[in-house]
Amino acid sequence: MLVVEDSMRLRESLGRGLTASGFTVDSVANGILACQHLDTYDYELIVLDLGLPGMDGLGVLRHIQARSSRPRVLVLSARDQLSDRIDALNRGADDYLVKPFSFDELVARLHALARRSKDAQTPQLAIGTLSLDPVTRTVHVQDEPVTLTPREFSLLELLMRHRGRAFSRSEILERLAGCESTASDRSVEVLVFGLRRKLEHAGIGELIHTRRGFGYLIPKG
Repeated sequence: MLVVEDSMRLRESLGRGLTASGFTVDSVANGILACQHLDTYDYELIVLDLGLPGMDGLGVLRHIQARSSRPRVLVLSARDQLSDRIDALNRGADDYLVKPFSFDELVARLHALARRSKDAQTPQLAIGTLSLDPVTRTVHVQDEPVTLTPREFSLLELLMRHRGRAFSRSEILERLAGCESTASDRSVEVLVFGLRRKLEHAGIGELIHTRRGFGYLIPKG
């Protein structure tokens, strides 16, 4: 997700809290940077303040509406008038939460928006006896659950959803850890190794292939 908030203290607090809640978070301080990120990276969710320098939140909403791929947007604003909520919702926001707010409520609303986004996609992915449900975030092999970490799950979903496409280590880092992550290529190798080991233990061997010079993939067919 992308957090767009001009208050550094709140922006950093949201980044820490949402990351601890299992989200992959990028953050920017103004609307112009938000639009640049939206034109460069694919986001599923946006937490958007309205009172932003440079370009306000309504301008960001207009930018999103002009795109073919539209993430779900939760407006998080101190503007508490009904007219402000109606205006934001009419301009494409999916939800509106007034500051000050409950962090637990914010997380619950974001999970609800994420489920709505997933419902619009393939409800379940399957390869042989392996099945992955992006809504409940569960993985099964022959109806037996496979316990994965959030990043292992996200990596498996990425590769299953794009079968036949190889993802480089840098692409995987960007998608799973955020564009500003300081994680290394070595962390991707460790992640892939751990995921392979758990799948092999569940009876799914040689699912994730390494294509030298290109990255990791699940072959088609």
